[in-house]
Amino acid sequence: MAIVLSAVTFAWPDDTPVFRDLTWAVGDGRTALVGPNGAGKSTLLRLVAGEIAPRAGSIVVDGHLGYLPQDLPFTADRTVADVLGVARVLAAITALERGDASDEVFTAIGDAWDAEERGRLQLDRLGMADVALDRTLGTLSGGEVVTLGLAAQLLRNPDVLLLDEPTNNLDARARHRLYDLVDEWRGALLVVSHDRALLDRMDRIAELHPGDVRTYGGGFTAYDEAVRAEREVAERTARSAELDLRRERLQRQEARERAARRASTAARTVADAGLPKIVAGALQRKAQVSAARSDDTHAARVGAARARLDAANDALRDDDLLVLDLPDTAIPAGRTAVEAHGLQLRFGGTPVFAEGGVDLVVRGPERVALTGANGSGKSTLLRLLTGDLAPDAGAVRRLDGRIAYLSQRLDLLDPDLSVAQSLAAAAPSLPDAERMNLLARFLFRGPGAHRPVGTLSGGERLRATLACVLRAEPAPQLLLLDEPTNNLDLASQRQLESALAAYRGALVVVSHDERFLDALGITRRLRLQGGRLHDEAAA
Repeated sequence: MAIVLSAVTFAWPDDTPVFRDLTWAVGDGRTALVGPNGAGKSTLLRLVAGEIAPRAGSIVVDGHLGYLPQDLPFTADRTVADVLGVARVLAAITALERGDASDEVFTAIGDAWDAEERGRLQLDRLGMADVALDRTLGTLSGGEVVTLGLAAQLLRNPDVLLLDEPTNNLDARARHRLYDLVDEWRGALLVVSHDRALLDRMDRIAELHPGDVRTYGGGFTAYDEAVRAEREVAERTARSAELDLRRERLQRQEARERAARRASTAARTVADAGLPKIVAGALQRKAQVSAARSDDTHAARVGAARARLDAANDALRDDDLLVLDLPDTAIPAGRTAVEAHGLQLRFGGTPVFAEGGVDLVVRGPERVALTGANGSGKSTLLRLLTGDLAPDAGAVRRLDGRIAYLSQRLDLLDPDLSVAQSLAAAAPSLPDAERMNLLARFLFRGPGAHRPVGTLSGGERLRATLACVLRAEPAPQLLLLDEPTNNLDLASQRQLESALAAYRGALVVVSHDERFLDALGITRRLRLQGGRLHDEAAA
């Protein structure tokens, strides 16, 4: 089983290029495709799946193909059986049981007499044993819908399976069931993901660059070590090239100054010697030609040094870490950041939490991980703590003006304002020079600081939002984060971790990404289960 791309070229209808003459092959085993947001990873999967066609080149898939896209094209009124592709067969079997033995009924059933059993087997395997086949998708959580989509693909018995960000929206249990599936996979598996635990289960990591795919053997840990080594070599090469360029420029300037001195000395000597004008002119022209030849030689050396520096800079990765100092976010130890008692909210008359509601106290500078199954109410609880939702019962006492909330949508900033304008609105007393320096530390340098927020990628928008939130006036002493690593590329995840390492206040984070939680230095874990908060030991 294999996927072979030969000289594939693809561009969007507005002629924005994505791939040009891309040649790559994926064989048996587990392969992860990684790269920065916007590099074209999901587009490549869509090309392989045949959802879109290349402008040039060919794509060959050897084997039966299964494809789980990142955004599933399901409507809320579809049933589980519809998604699994067994609804028509089950309807025909029901009709037969009621006495309809028409040819249409037997044709619909075909050889799929065990359709319900096979469908249930896949659902059970993925932890959805209690989900009825006639349930509609509108009654399922986002994670359950993703799991259902995966079950539908597995029912097709694919030889080649494409998965696009399969762990997004999955809770911890669902993720581990997916990990088990990946470990057991036989065939060709191509996964687009930023989930480092999933990536460590791969046989190889393929990194997508414009027009090229670079493959590294092993999982994420081996890939990360190789990338770090490459970065160190690239940084040393860039520093050496910059020194070479400075030296060549200096030598060129010194040569020009020497030539000017020689020309001045020669002019005085000719005048003192009283040589005829024709002889003096010839000597002057010869000196000028010699000086020009020397200058051309040095100019060529400067140009070559400049080219080496440009090549070295091109080899550097644009995944710098954020180097920050955020003293204004510090909260005194023991100060109450937020206190909630008896919080309850009802949707359509149904309570979200157990009887008596939820109690929660967060004191500085605690780092709290809020975990729980999909649909348990974690995001709802964060919104109640911020005041974004008003409780039907209970009360919240907050640090007024000192709480910041980053939702999964990263919709805090006005998309029409530039990054610099957004920071000016958040921190109006910050001088322009300090504002630009701060944005540079968040990797918005030069013209990048003046780009509209609406044009930024997911990782860039996260950095812009963090800059405005962490430097707001007053600076937040409690930070609430809802699945902040969803849809972030690996470089952006590292940048988020480095920014939060500099944050000195209290934080509460909802995440299923254990490696991210470990990097934050979580001091307390709370699990929301059965409508109640349970304290767990921090790792």
